[in-house]
Amino acid sequence: MISYYLVILISAIISMVLGSLWYSPILFGKQWIKLMGISKKDMEKNKNKGMIKSYIVLFISSLVTIYVLSMFTSLLGASTFSQGMMIGFWVWLGFFATTMLGSVLWEKKPFSLYTINVSYHLVNLLIIGGILAVWT
Repeated sequence: MISYYLVILISAIISMVLGSLWYSPILFGKQWIKLMGISKKDMEKNKNKGMIKSYIVLFISSLVTIYVLSMFTSLLGASTFSQGMMIGFWVWLGFFATTMLGSVLWEKKPFSLYTINVSYHLVNLLIIGGILAVWT
């Protein structure tokens, strides 16, 4: 059986790969950049400003989220991919979909930006929840 912590690590890598694809020009990157109001000049400037540090912090954040999600799958006794996906869905609905609405309500970000961001978290939690249920 695969080590518990190895599953957490692999899941975090999968999460980062999904995020890289989600926010790339292949999927929603161009639309996300436009909705965020980021110019090409801003992108070039940000490339030189601590991108590696940002990715490291994001990876650690993913590890924490996945670890907590694994606690839910374990406590609820999920052992199939679909059970893990269900737990991922409820975590998404209760904690991500609701709290991320603040970006629309208070920061006046476009709803379509919220949709791109919150949908990434939904897909991510569904996949990772399924993996955790089967392998932990």
